[in-house]
Amino acid sequence: MSAEPHRIDVHHHIVPPEYVEALNSIGIESSGRIPFPKWSPESTIDMMDRNGIATAFASISAPGVYFGDNSFTRDLARRCNEILARLVKDYGPRFGAFAVLPLPDVDAALKELEYAIDTLKLDGVGLLTSVGNQYLGDPDFDPLFEELNRRQTVVYTHPNIPPGSEKAKLKIPAPTIDFIFDTTRAAANMIYRGIPERFPDIPIILSHAGGAAPYLAGRIALGEANPRVRERAPKGIIHYLKHFYYDTALSATPYALPSLTALVDPSHILFGSDYPFAPEPITGETIKGIHSYDNFDIQTRSAIESDNAIRLLRAMRP
Repeated sequence: MSAEPHRIDVHHHIVPPEYVEALNSIGIESSGRIPFPKWSPESTIDMMDRNGIATAFASISAPGVYFGDNSFTRDLARRCNEILARLVKDYGPRFGAFAVLPLPDVDAALKELEYAIDTLKLDGVGLLTSVGNQYLGDPDFDPLFEELNRRQTVVYTHPNIPPGSEKAKLKIPAPTIDFIFDTTRAAANMIYRGIPERFPDIPIILSHAGGAAPYLAGRIALGEANPRVRERAPKGIIHYLKHFYYDTALSATPYALPSLTALVDPSHILFGSDYPFAPEPITGETIKGIHSYDNFDIQTRSAIESDNAIRLLRAMRP
């Protein structure tokens, strides 16, 4: 337990009963074969206090709000955003929030963005890496990214269950492997489609240390052999991979951190817990992993655990 909570957690989920009930009503009872965990603001704050977390930026995790019915999606996104806004209002500096947008309906997403940021005063938006059969970077989503860029809105991304993966005869829960590659696909697709080049004022956070993107950076960069990719990513693919921010959720290990730190400066690494889908002991392991990594000095650890997020998200609230 930390005597004075100081960490800023950018990968932190809420699982309100209203959300679970809405998904149960259409036959969804888990997130990638992981049952929805019990959640309440009070139990979450207790966990934060035990782990030295001052502020958690809350979001809705996979499977999100889209299941083929745009009306259902719009309604559930609005309800989730109002729950997030109440959480921030009721618990002051302990929570920030990333809004839910009702993609793939871009017009509805633009309207909800305006409401969430201008009326509810949420801190940014949370986007799943894929929705239906479309990944972030899909040209259909360009009007949304144009507006996010105009507003300089922070975009936190979270992996989803990849399209078609349910047909694979695997018994491995999606968060174990599939989530990692959904993030990797989205990161590569955004770069190949020119998102960071065309919309440079959107800070984009990739969950779980960017999935496999740091390890596969050299291979992803081979896309530069395609003239259209070179045109859309003229500074080079590695440059744009360095442009993203990366959280530490489930990734502060001696296996993942070397790849991540070989790719990005520590100023682009943010603390993330993935609570409550990742149980509290894993948060402790994440903290331990950051503090035991030899290449992180005291200043770097402080930057990762709080300073970078404060700079990015203005996380310190009165």
